[in-house]
Amino acid sequence: MKNSQTTVIRSNIMRAIRSSNNRSTELRLKGTFVRLGIRGWRVRDKTVFGVPDFVFPRARLAVFVDGCFWHGCPKCSLRVPQHNRTYWATKITRNKSRDRGVERVLGRQGWTIVRVWEHELRESPLRCIQKIVTASGSVGAAEKEDNNSHGPKQS
Repeated sequence: MKNSQTTVIRSNIMRAIRSSNNRSTELRLKGTFVRLGIRGWRVRDKTVFGVPDFVFPRARLAVFVDGCFWHGCPKCSLRVPQHNRTYWATKITRNKSRDRGVERVLGRQGWTIVRVWEHELRESPLRCIQKIVTASGSVGAAEKEDNNSHGPKQS
């Protein structure tokens, strides 16, 4: 039988892991948008299927910022924890499957999808911005003039 105190402690640790506004992912990209004056984005728009981390409605661009561990990054190939191995392997597989399903639905709805990995943001936030701009074809200068969007106002 498991030690209940260990289970409670582990549960509290897992509860503290944030699924949004994570410093190593969403907040890092959000800060880069603001610093570069990129506008026209919304955070976690619940009206868009799959609730992307960032949405550029005019460009119909959905940006997902994925943690390497949680979404099974192919480059990082992080190891599944030894404890409760089956649970973790199943969870990561389920996350990857859900990601593919969301991409299919959004693609059918005419959205362009960009996935940014946690390690990409760590290595080069500007390269991630370039990836987003390239995918959208319109994010950047045109979006900077949108007064109803997030980011600092241009003078």
